[in-house]
Amino acid sequence: MIPTLHTPRLTLRAPQMADFPAYAAFVTSDRTRFMGGPHDEATAWAWFCNDTAQWPLLRMGGLTIVHNGVQIGQVAVCHGPIFPEPELGWFLFGGQEGKGFAFEAAGAMRDWALGTRGLATITSYIDARNTASVALAIRLGGVLDPHASTPDGMATAVYRFTKRAA
Repeated sequence: MIPTLHTPRLTLRAPQMADFPAYAAFVTSDRTRFMGGPHDEATAWAWFCNDTAQWPLLRMGGLTIVHNGVQIGQVAVCHGPIFPEPELGWFLFGGQEGKGFAFEAAGAMRDWALGTRGLATITSYIDARNTASVALAIRLGGVLDPHASTPDGMATAVYRFTKRAA
């Protein structure tokens, strides 16, 4: 039920328990400052379980990004009660930026969601101060949607992706 997606350089695969330590290190670091963080390990565990549990419940969720056999981040299309609409999200671990990995992984996940999964639209909720993610959303074909609902209590910009972006 959980897809494995391939790009020229990456494998996007189901999360595994062995992925949690690196995931938790990310969530508890300053790298999550645009995601309300840093957070504690309990939050990391809740997010990790949420991203994994959505697959059987909603037919979407998180995938671990792997490059040359090494876990380098995560990409996801998630929904549930947190997000008003299905949300395309991504993060890379330290030292992985600037190599095109986020663009490659998020593009593959966007294409899967709007193609294989059959969603008509997905969004990315991005803190406007996160200029790198804003630029990536635009590069991926996202269009700022000032009328979209945002997650409760979050001051975010919403970028919308449709089948034309894929």
